[in-house]
Amino acid sequence: MAVSRTRRQVRLSRALGIALTPKAVKYFEKRPYGPGEHGRARRRQESDYAVRLKEKQRLRAQYGIREAQIQRVFDEAKREQALTGESLVELLEMRLDALVLRSGFARTIAQARQAVVHRHILVDGKIVDRPSFRVKPGQVLQVKPKSQTMVPFQVAAAGAHRDVLPEVPAYLDVQVEKLRAELVRRPKRAEVPVTCNEQLVVEYYSR
Repeated sequence: MAVSRTRRQVRLSRALGIALTPKAVKYFEKRPYGPGEHGRARRRQESDYAVRLKEKQRLRAQYGIREAQIQRVFDEAKREQALTGESLVELLEMRLDALVLRSGFARTIAQARQAVVHRHILVDGKIVDRPSFRVKPGQVLQVKPKSQTMVPFQVAAAGAHRDVLPEVPAYLDVQVEKLRAELVRRPKRAEVPVTCNEQLVVEYYSR
């Protein structure tokens, strides 16, 4: 099952033109073209709609979220005073699973979500098992003391995921050896390590 999931992620990575997992990076470097027998063929010009759809799918895939979830956050971003696209990415970045990943407690967004759902993550000392939970500036996330003895978290505490993750962004204060992180302030779009032209996503939803 893990193999087929990896394969799916690799296929999705090729289709979207972005490596979504560390394993996909290796495959992607070897075969950066799309899946299937026509993957190498020169692609015909994509329509404006297709370009915007693909950009929205890329953003969704990087956070591993469903369509209804991104639509909800987009509607919220529209109500903010700032640029909608920037607000969208900043709000997505404050999801609990995204911050577990950025803090280095997991290697992929899927692993981060699993850690949350399996009740290994505390926010301000209380278990939160909703990956979509919005962390507020000043809140502290920590792996539950009982869970810290588990091998995956011991590996994380040793800093083993840093080879595949971007540098810890400035909006997080992370003590990875203690499996503790604080969201010190709201992320700024320019600091968020996702690959996305968010203006195209705004245009997709505004059509």
